Amino acid sequence: MFQPLLAKLSEGFENQKIPYMIIGGQAVLIYGEPRFTKDIDVTLGVGVERLPDLLRLVETMGLKVLTPNTTEFVQKTMVLPCQDPASGIRVDIVFSFSPYERQAMGRVRRIVLENKEICFASPEDLIIHKVIAGRPRDLEDIRVVLRKNPDLDLTYVENWLRDFEKALGQKLLEVWVNLKN
Repeated sequence: MFQPLLAKLSEGFENQKIPYMIIGGQAVLIYGEPRFTKDIDVTLGVGVERLPDLLRLVETMGLKVLTPNTTEFVQKTMVLPCQDPASGIRVDIVFSFSPYERQAMGRVRRIVLENKEICFASPEDLIIHKVIAGRPRDLEDIRVVLRKNPDLDLTYVENWLRDFEKALGQKLLEVWVNLKN
């Protein structure tokens, strides 16, 4: 059910030359273990100035935008929430073009699903996203990804978490140390 939609999203973003990476539960399925997830989270390597292009693309892909005041909502949250009417799957499209995201886009892993290469966040970048989110489900996902991927670049993860800890004022490194021990 998810794979055809992932392939459709990939094709749409690539046709519009929009860098992207699949994050969240879908990426956990690639690097971890099967688990229930009800949506697709996509981070784009573009800022909100590309919203008009994205709205046209979303319409072309047959997705329904879920917010009435779309421009205002996206400018406030950096997220364009959509849904695939055929499957009922929610697709959250996140705008971002920070130095971290630019680097993460260059580290994507291209995984073939439905005969289409789909860009997934690297396992290290998935971990960074999940540490920042910090929900119990995210922390369990990190444990699974760590267990299944013993050759991760932990220095990369720690360096970015240190930067985010300073920027966000959250104790991210403490969470990280507890998770990897």
